[in-house]
Amino acid sequence: MAIGGNMINFGKKIVKFRIPIIILSLLLLIPAVIGYVNTRVNYDILSYLPEEIDTMEGQEILKEEFGNGAFSMLLVEGMDTKNISSLKAKIEEVDGVSSVLWYDSILDISIPIELLPSEVTEAFNSGDTTLMLVVFSDTTSSDETIEAVTEIRKIANSQCFLAGMSSMVTDTKNLSEKEAPIYVVIAVILSAIMLALTMDSFVLPIIFLVCIGMAILYNLGSNVFFGEISYITKALAAVLQLGVTMDFSIFLWHSYKENQLRFYGDKNRAMAHAIANTIQSVVGSSITTIAGFLSLCVMSFTLGLDLGIVMAKGVLIGVIATVTILPSFIMVFDGLIEKTTHKNLLPSQKRFSTFITKHYVVFAIIFVILLIPAYYAQSHASVYYKLDTSLPDDLESVIASQKLDENFDMTTMHLVICSSDTSYKNMIAMCDELSETDGVTLAVSLDSLLDGVPEAMIPDDVVSILKNENYQLVLIASEYEVASDEVNAQCDEIQEIISKYDDSAMLIGESACTKDLIEITDTDFKMVSIVSIGVIFVIIAIVFKSVSLPILLVAAIEFAIFINMGIPYLTGTKLPFVASIVIGTIQLGSTVDYAILMTSRYQKERSRGKSKKEAVTIAHSTSMNSIIVSALSFFAATFGVGLYSDIDMISSLCMLMARGALISMAVVLLVVPSLFMIFDKVIVHTSVGFLPKKVKEANHEKENRENSSDDSYVVPNHN
Repeated sequence: MAIGGNMINFGKKIVKFRIPIIILSLLLLIPAVIGYVNTRVNYDILSYLPEEIDTMEGQEILKEEFGNGAFSMLLVEGMDTKNISSLKAKIEEVDGVSSVLWYDSILDISIPIELLPSEVTEAFNSGDTTLMLVVFSDTTSSDETIEAVTEIRKIANSQCFLAGMSSMVTDTKNLSEKEAPIYVVIAVILSAIMLALTMDSFVLPIIFLVCIGMAILYNLGSNVFFGEISYITKALAAVLQLGVTMDFSIFLWHSYKENQLRFYGDKNRAMAHAIANTIQSVVGSSITTIAGFLSLCVMSFTLGLDLGIVMAKGVLIGVIATVTILPSFIMVFDGLIEKTTHKNLLPSQKRFSTFITKHYVVFAIIFVILLIPAYYAQSHASVYYKLDTSLPDDLESVIASQKLDENFDMTTMHLVICSSDTSYKNMIAMCDELSETDGVTLAVSLDSLLDGVPEAMIPDDVVSILKNENYQLVLIASEYEVASDEVNAQCDEIQEIISKYDDSAMLIGESACTKDLIEITDTDFKMVSIVSIGVIFVIIAIVFKSVSLPILLVAAIEFAIFINMGIPYLTGTKLPFVASIVIGTIQLGSTVDYAILMTSRYQKERSRGKSKKEAVTIAHSTSMNSIIVSALSFFAATFGVGLYSDIDMISSLCMLMARGALISMAVVLLVVPSLFMIFDKVIVHTSVGFLPKKVKEANHEKENRENSSDDSYVVPNHN
């Protein structure tokens, strides 16, 4: 009673100080907007790899020792030597460009290019197209490099194409910044329409969305303390927070309406009790949702940390806003809400709930039959790791990559960092052996490039691109696609070759990083799945003081996830590699909210002495409206963004979330009550608070009185 009294007193204070709360909440938007604007966005997924792996350490060596953080290939079509040289000079003047390597870096353009080694001239010239290597002074996704790419594109004309990770990151940034505001507009409009149709007021959805929008802005603004977030987190955070925290708002409203009837229209008292009820009811579901997101933090691939913290923080802020800002707005605009009240368009739940409890065996059989096939399908769904696969084909970076492949059989570039002490003889032998590797079209170092020409005859700025007093570089061109089995095997073979000549040599570049990404995330995703399920299991066990309920609810939740992630296997759809873990965590969080809502009411009715059939039917009918409204609003927000987005990484995730919302809704409404009906005896004997004391004392006597056709505990109504 003390806790309930404290919560009610808290609710009374919120009602009393509703105007100051609204004023304060509006003032807090100012620092939130400032924080949002000043939070940097990272568009390079590979930068989230662990710092201690060789590929990332090699990137750091490249930056510190050579002043180079990234490199790109510039294709120039139909341009004479003089104009190419002039273009090269202009690009070298761009801020953020460290150097540009072309044949005039070694020989004067008056000297025939044929004097260079034949493998070099063939690798960097194809018909009327030639290649230049553009070296940037900062990392792939730094602001300086992105600005340099933008400036190079302005300098170059339609005959020039810039390929490489930095170019792809720039296109991702431009496309994401253009689309992100539209994501929010789509989510808000479709959610508002869905809420207006499924709730009993046209103004109420606007109030919901305004309050949730404020919470979203607080969350995004507070990210400034992290310095930066990923573009995936930025694109999804608002939509996810809208969907995940919407059911908290719906619960508050329904509780408010119920308490108005209880207290004969005393709205202040009704809202105070609604706030108290909401706090007590959402604690379990919000903790499980937060724990699910925080489980992403165990990943060594730190994109999980980025998304996990931002979303966990968003849920917490959403809960706080739901019990402070939302009730304040509802009380202030209560008159307007009543004026726009309309008939609830959702059909009566009682008939449907009775149907479910009557035919529970059918839904339980469907659950058992589909569980194993669903698990098999989701575990065999195909994923892709090649990052530009998620981008439209008409982007400049994608076109450049296609031309690079068509004209030079070059899809990706590897970079090897060797000790400068490695002998000339070994460097030549290494490059020769690398050139013979399957799929390698070019392997050059400074020594192989000079081909016997004294190093002293080469300009120092050219030498410094490939060699310094500590390290020297080898450039390797490959015809294999990034993230393919062929290039991964090629990386292993290259590492084996270079280790023979220099045991400290490191292979870096997009393909090597992506290979690490595949290996690391495979382990990470298994770990996160185990941790998230384990944490949810423990929390449900604590919340309901039960041994059996965690098993039943987790089984139902995982079943919903298996179905959602198994559909792409059946349709032959390839998903982005982050889909399985992100969707698994998000759907876990939303489904457990629905399941806990229904379970809490089932526990309450059972403890009041209702039979299992009565308790399950009441729990189902009273929870169904909230579950349907929440799921449909989440579906509307994510489905619209999924249809609109041209970034497949975002589009696929949103479509999975939209489908997952409907699947989770169906599983909770059909399977969970069936499990309650079948395992009621187990639940009440392995859980606390499901039977009143008198029932417990007479338990043995009642069991003896049960006949085989009786499916309930028959208890007198002592109310």
